[in-house]
Amino acid sequence: MPARFRRERVLVVGCGDVGQRLLRDQSKAGGGPRWLALTSQPNKRAALRALGAVALIGNLDRPSTLRRLAGLAHRIVHLAPPPGEGEQDSRTRSLLRSLRRARLPRSLVYGSTSGVYGDCGGDGVPETRPLRATTARARRRVDAEARVRSLPVATRSSVLRIPGIYAPDRVGGTPLARLQRGSPVLVAAEDVYTNHIHADDLARACWLALWRGRARRVYNINDDSQLRMGDYFDAAASLYGLPPPPRVSRAQAAQELSAMQMSFMSESRRLRNVRMKQELGLRLRFADPLSGLRAAGPSSL
Repeated sequence: MPARFRRERVLVVGCGDVGQRLLRDQSKAGGGPRWLALTSQPNKRAALRALGAVALIGNLDRPSTLRRLAGLAHRIVHLAPPPGEGEQDSRTRSLLRSLRRARLPRSLVYGSTSGVYGDCGGDGVPETRPLRATTARARRRVDAEARVRSLPVATRSSVLRIPGIYAPDRVGGTPLARLQRGSPVLVAAEDVYTNHIHADDLARACWLALWRGRARRVYNINDDSQLRMGDYFDAAASLYGLPPPPRVSRAQAAQELSAMQMSFMSESRRLRNVRMKQELGLRLRFADPLSGLRAAGPSSL
């Protein structure tokens, strides 16, 4: 059989910032599997080809466009977000229904959110903690996780629970704009713990999970920092040479910030990443968000 037919095929579903980083990194590495990328936007085909992937046009909101995916890839990274409303993830449902029409992939990695844990009162959070999603956004992720983990054990389906993603070269990937606006943070007595992961480390975690992730296994994907949100913004302000953000009570913050911003300030947890390190073998390039911001250099700050 010709070598081009023997190579494994890896499909990336959801080619936003992290998906493109994954493609870019593997393209630089050379060799390895053939890469496929699903996009609903034809104008992205050239950019995806430049990253070394075969661009496929398909829309997770239109199941009829997904039929060609059945049996196409040996491994899949699913990074597409759920729809913006409802309690279920119809996009993940449509993708899996399409895949079930033929031989299932050897592994599937799904990028979820740490928001599925809900508020943990600042406790350390292992992957075994019961889920208590409090927002519709997080409940849609709970639904998607259950669908992914229902795949047969022969398909090693891994769920990555991801906190705040940052990177200086990512759109909205730094706290700079918020600090320049002077948006407030909570007073120390009401502050919450927040968790982070650099986009490059996340892309590497996706790659490792494709090959090392265990069947129906969940992994927290976060760095080693244990920062309260206000302390993080204070340190970032110092890094940027800006004044620290004002500290206000939760009641005052609710009058100035959006409902989504307040939802992030209403949940406190410290994710544990032992599985990520021991099972996936990920060695963090950026152990905390300040090192990741600082590594960009003065011109990028």
